[in-house]
Amino acid sequence: MRGRVRPGDRMIPSELVVSAYASGWFPMAVDSGEIRWFSPDPRGIIPLDAFHVSRRLARVVRNGGFRIGIDEAFEEVIRACAMAERDAGDPGTWINDEIIESYVALHARGVAHSMEVWRGDRLAGGLYGVALRGAFFGESMFHRETDASKVALVALVERLRLRGYRLLDTQWVTDHLVQFGAIEIPRRRYLELLDASLREDCRFV
Repeated sequence: MRGRVRPGDRMIPSELVVSAYASGWFPMAVDSGEIRWFSPDPRGIIPLDAFHVSRRLARVVRNGGFRIGIDEAFEEVIRACAMAERDAGDPGTWINDEIIESYVALHARGVAHSMEVWRGDRLAGGLYGVALRGAFFGESMFHRETDASKVALVALVERLRLRGYRLLDTQWVTDHLVQFGAIEIPRRRYLELLDASLREDCRFV
């Protein structure tokens, strides 16, 4: 994909990021610090009508004492996600300073959003992603308390369903996401779903 960003650039132009997502691409930093663009084949998604919540997690959602917030602490969420990547043993985390600045700018434009899980006034977990019309592109999640990121995902899916979204993109499928019903689909099929989703007129907030 065109539009390579060199190390040291402050941020990726927001217009370029939005255009990329609408075409099936997304940016990530690599070990050199350079931003590269990816469009996996196969692609990971969570079908919204097949999202699975275990009984145990459902009890945590109901009785865990968490409060759900939306866009209350976007920058704190993305920085916590970056730290979680490093804590997982990836010193070359794909969420570098350029990515953070780029998505904070997208958030300011109402394109990137965070779903937070709070314990009182403490951020216990959350996730962030990009919303374009009827598609939500999940980027990363983190937790500081057990199950907090899972609670954020449950809250996200509930919101997407209520607001008529058609696509929840996870980029790749991990063992963690399989438990919620994540599947892999061919890139061609993904682009068909993306095209249909971009014809919808949904609002995340």
